[in-house]
Amino acid sequence: MPQDPMDFEWSYWIEWGREHILWLLAGHLLVSQVSRLLVEKYKPWCLMVYGMTACWLLLGIKGFAVILLHAAISFVVAQFQLSLLTWSCSLILLSTLHIPAVEETKRKWYDTENEYYLLLFTVSVRCLFCTSFSLEYCWHAQTQKSSHSFAWMLAYVFYYPTFHNGPLVNFNEFSKQMRRQEAFSVKTNLSILTVGIIRIFFWWCLAELMIHLMYIHALYSSALPLESASYWALGGLALAQVLFFYVKYLVLYGVPALLLQMDGLKPPPLPCCVSLMHSFTKMWRSFDVGLHRFLVRYIYVPMGGSQSSLLGTLFSTALTFAFVSYWHGGQSYLWYWGALNWLGVIVENGTKRILSISPVQDLI
Repeated sequence: MPQDPMDFEWSYWIEWGREHILWLLAGHLLVSQVSRLLVEKYKPWCLMVYGMTACWLLLGIKGFAVILLHAAISFVVAQFQLSLLTWSCSLILLSTLHIPAVEETKRKWYDTENEYYLLLFTVSVRCLFCTSFSLEYCWHAQTQKSSHSFAWMLAYVFYYPTFHNGPLVNFNEFSKQMRRQEAFSVKTNLSILTVGIIRIFFWWCLAELMIHLMYIHALYSSALPLESASYWALGGLALAQVLFFYVKYLVLYGVPALLLQMDGLKPPPLPCCVSLMHSFTKMWRSFDVGLHRFLVRYIYVPMGGSQSSLLGTLFSTALTFAFVSYWHGGQSYLWYWGALNWLGVIVENGTKRILSISPVQDLI
């Protein structure tokens, strides 16, 4: 039975995974386990060299140079230790992804659109990693700069399991865990790997079953069946779509999360099932946990967060969702999506504050 071809993200990453990325991830696993067994002290540098080599092989010398250039520019700007300057640099680098002349130049480097999109997706994710490192550099004392060297930035930026699509791991967590030397057990790691592969294979089978039998995205791409469907049917389609999105990311984040575990790191928790969520706030906290931690640490809290006044909280929340919308591409529908999510979070938190007032609690 033919599959639903309308979910670009799933088809795209599965195709790249089968042809190249899974093999390169297997190579990373081999290098990681050998370095943990023989040269634990030099594991970050072994993985850095491997990640740079994998990037070169998959994106070519020009793609590799773009990512290296972004990292170098971010590191130089971070030397001024000004958070606002670092953010300005990050946003400017991110904006270069949408300059038509730059896009056209990068397209000419590759034979197919898929290769260009791989560079685009990779650079957009690397921008977040460069931002995380640079802000941590700004916030740390001079005595701690040795642990925030350019070599450590490259080890972080070129860490291959999270290279193309995440999940996002903040630099403070990455460096602390990567420096930690633990007892290495081949038997334990083999057990983790076996269980992890079985789980991911089950999720992949479930996603493939859904995309071969349900045709959710094909139905959404045509107005005629949607116009003739009842409200119950539309609700069922919406639920089916978000459930597929959840299963899809169990696979897309599950593979790198497993490799993070094999490297002795603690990955962000995998997405929580959307059927268990009943609020915008919980959705943002527990679906993409790595992105949520990034947004809270580098945008929400520095701008005041929940500790500031009501207007301050509204502003810091709006700024957080504005960045998410811009980072995802900045198209008009993404701004509407971000605004609706911001409104949902504000209404929920406002309702909680009202319900926490003593007279209201007594009335209830």
